[in-house]
Amino acid sequence: MRNISFGLKKFRKATFILAVLSFLTVTVSKAQDVVEGRTLFKSKCASCHALDHDGTGPALTPKVNELEEAYLIPWIKNNQALIASGNKQAIEAAKFSPSEMTAFPTLTDDQIKNIIAYAKVGEPKKAAEAAVPVADEGVSGLSIAGVIAIIVLAIVVLVVLGRAVKMLERLILEKQGIDIVEEENVSLATGLKGLFKNKKFVFFTVLCLVVVLGSFGWMGMWNTGVHTGYQPTQPIKFSHELHAGINQIDCQYCHSGAFKSKNASIPSLNVCMNCHKNVQARTEDGLISPEIQKIYSALGYNPDTQTYDKTKEKPVEWVRVHNLPDLAYFNHSQHVVVGEDAIRKQAGLNPNDPVCFACHGPVNTMEEVYQYSPLTMKWCINCHKEADISSKKGDAFYANVIAAHEKIKKGEKITPALLGGLECGKCHY
Repeated sequence: MRNISFGLKKFRKATFILAVLSFLTVTVSKAQDVVEGRTLFKSKCASCHALDHDGTGPALTPKVNELEEAYLIPWIKNNQALIASGNKQAIEAAKFSPSEMTAFPTLTDDQIKNIIAYAKVGEPKKAAEAAVPVADEGVSGLSIAGVIAIIVLAIVVLVVLGRAVKMLERLILEKQGIDIVEEENVSLATGLKGLFKNKKFVFFTVLCLVVVLGSFGWMGMWNTGVHTGYQPTQPIKFSHELHAGINQIDCQYCHSGAFKSKNASIPSLNVCMNCHKNVQARTEDGLISPEIQKIYSALGYNPDTQTYDKTKEKPVEWVRVHNLPDLAYFNHSQHVVVGEDAIRKQAGLNPNDPVCFACHGPVNTMEEVYQYSPLTMKWCINCHKEADISSKKGDAFYANVIAAHEKIKKGEKITPALLGGLECGKCHY
């Protein structure tokens, strides 16, 4: 009987553990399905669909809750084939937008089910506590008072210790039988007058002032017109950290001129609308992000009717960050196309970093863009002296330069400076 009882206990224990593990496995698996569905939604669907409002396509959360998986799976895989088959539901759905929905034949049934699961659940809401704004009170008065009290206490301790040291010295001298000569008290005014009558002290003081003021003056003049760190406030708070960093949008998608013309170019708002016609970053209250709303206002776009009113169009007055003087000539395409390899090597960029980082810094970490490099003549010349363009030895232009050609044959280092990179006309009109 004891063995049977012991066996039943072991069986109950094993059954309980198995049930718990099964529950956890199912829970984790379901959570993983939603996570994968969110990833697929962001990469495949978010350009045309939102969860809670219409865009190019209808809002997905109410649709997937309304429709059955048996219809949604073939519709997502190949909607045109479903329409061609005469499916009435598909024909009716196609009337929502004149834009033809992209087919996704490579998605498996399980992947589509994961997308549907995510669309049904939606984006998780933030905790109520996180939504409560916390007032930024800055440094409290109590903290300031505490710091001041510590400083005052430290001064008092130092004074007391100083007096104690002097008293101990007097006691030691008296014990040794040494007569102590009392110092004559001299007023502060008398001491200062005597000090300024000392010609060596006056000369040394004047020399120090000249050196300090001259140094500050020289540094001030040297940095005149140098705007490293310049970060103006823009009319729209465009975050490069979000777009180029988190979302990893290629620099050329917006600045298409950088690789083919003198100027990198500022993108038109139509480029923004390629994504933001549907990506509206709505708040929990259902309101469109204020910064995205500025794009709509500038274009006269109504997100509810998805129409444009040209009478309401107005330009966005961006503030220029990188501004070279008119006398300087700089060609973006010449540097980022012809000199890309040399610039990458000189700047020590990682293979996946855009060549733009060499001059503009880690733009993918900048919430608001600022001038990263000094853009001074010295800065440009130093790069022309150090950048190694030996790999261009097969190029006709470089091959025709006799002096450079001789160095190439000897295997010596070739720099832009040796090929006229320091000539005034290279950068100045």
